Amino acid sequence: MKKWVFWVVLAGLLGYQGLRQGGEDVPPGQGMPIVQVVTDHGSKNLTVIPKSRVHQGNLLLVNKEYPVHKSGVSKDIVNLTEHQELIEGYGLLDNKTMLSEQVAEQFSIMVGAAAGQGVQHFLISSGYRNNSEQKRLYEDKGAEYALPPGYSEHNLGLSLDIGSTEMAMSHAPEGQWLRDNAWDYGFILRYPEDKTGITGIQYEPWHFRYVGLPHSIIMRDKHFTLEEYLDYLKQQKTITATVNDTEYQISYIAVTGNTPVPTPEGRHVEFSGNNIDGVIMTVYP
Repeated sequence: MKKWVFWVVLAGLLGYQGLRQGGEDVPPGQGMPIVQVVTDHGSKNLTVIPKSRVHQGNLLLVNKEYPVHKSGVSKDIVNLTEHQELIEGYGLLDNKTMLSEQVAEQFSIMVGAAAGQGVQHFLISSGYRNNSEQKRLYEDKGAEYALPPGYSEHNLGLSLDIGSTEMAMSHAPEGQWLRDNAWDYGFILRYPEDKTGITGIQYEPWHFRYVGLPHSIIMRDKHFTLEEYLDYLKQQKTITATVNDTEYQISYIAVTGNTPVPTPEGRHVEFSGNNIDGVIMTVYP
């Protein structure tokens, strides 16, 4: 066995032991085992990606085919009324509204920017729903208006329904502002009017999903839905993009088990599963 092969195998074993000791599920935002591989040409670091990571992160595809896994639900979900600093500049239809704290922070920044341009009548009508809430909605509204429990993006904690206190979002200044600007803050219009054949969901001008930068900007520029973006990354394997003067390298990595991946040194690295068969690695300075 060649020396480098031996060390790769050893790295995989070390990664497995690290996962066993720390628990197999690695929540989004927490580190994964990193091992050093020594080859005939030097050494390099590998991040060991567990299979469970496929179902965690901001880029998860959730629809009628791919349900939310328990480990994919945002770990930072909060009741917004208990965090007054997160609800400045907009209203809540229900004081029990819950959402990922990270997403709420970005939404607050976004509506603040909109207010600076005179658009300020925002309202959150729905955020995170647990399976029981989704089941009640599905039974009340039917399959034409709701998805079964576990198959809605609202079960992730990363999506929210945004309204205007003035008029319907399809005509409101708030709706137009979001369609033009939400991308700059990491949000996407999840179910566009001209992509119903791809998403399988009717046009919803109120439903926005947080995917984070630079992904939202790339999706806007290429006029991609989340389905199309993930397919594109899988086909291309690796792309580069410059967003806000920062260069990003974005790669699709197939994951079938504990998968060691070379980790660039001295750069930020983020991983998100696609909820199907792999993870998206985003590298930037």
